[in-house]
Amino acid sequence: MSPELGELDVHAVEHALTEDQDIALSTLADMASATDERLRALVQQLAARVVVDLAASATSEQRGVGRMRSVPMSDQGGDIDIDGSLDALVAAQASQTVANVDDLRMHGWTRPDAAVVLLIDRSGSMTGDRLATAAVAVAAAAQRTESDYAVVAFNDKAIVIKGIGQARPVEEVITDVLRVRGFGPTDLSLALRTASDQLARSSASRHRTILLSDCRPTAGGPPEKSAAALEQLGILAPADDCADAQELASTVGARWAALSGPTQVPAAFAQLAD
Repeated sequence: MSPELGELDVHAVEHALTEDQDIALSTLADMASATDERLRALVQQLAARVVVDLAASATSEQRGVGRMRSVPMSDQGGDIDIDGSLDALVAAQASQTVANVDDLRMHGWTRPDAAVVLLIDRSGSMTGDRLATAAVAVAAAAQRTESDYAVVAFNDKAIVIKGIGQARPVEEVITDVLRVRGFGPTDLSLALRTASDQLARSSASRHRTILLSDCRPTAGGPPEKSAAALEQLGILAPADDCADAQELASTVGARWAALSGPTQVPAAFAQLAD
């Protein structure tokens, strides 16, 4: 993928993505921390675009991400909602006039009114597939709401990479996540409390927290109390180390899924967040 110092062969990347997306994404995530500044910048830009496209294409195929609802008529087009527009149509017919477009309604796709907090456990090694998985999870969160999502990286400290209501291009958020380095103990309770603090800033009708972790706390208090305070918690755990995640999910009534690669994130995220 990088035939010379500071170079990135986009065609080689495209070929790798067609051969095995998980391996290609993991390789890009590793290359995003290259010592060569030019190569690092090129990879970070490309990786962000790739994971955004992956999340977008997967989301468009999933049910439940959008809802068909009756919305005011607009110039964007859509099928008229006869039931919702009936009063205006009847009144126009009775007066032999044209119905006012402002009184008409149409069927349109809208996103669910939900706020999402993504918690990324960085207490262990953050290379390859773990970084790629985290990056795709960011893109999946952004697919559900333009600004009403937060991304928090944690070990025994919590760093808010993007806060609820903060307007940031998703590519920038992904790039920041690709720069995350793993170290330190795991304070799950702190991470869950940080999610609560972020969600308290949102006026959305539904609050969702997605925890990307093996759920093995080594610092802080027991996470069960903090988890129980959340409206809905979903856990994404590595398939080869998910026993603790399954146990925590069972204890607090959370939903969970095991991931064997970054490409599984969009479907699993939708299952837990929608």
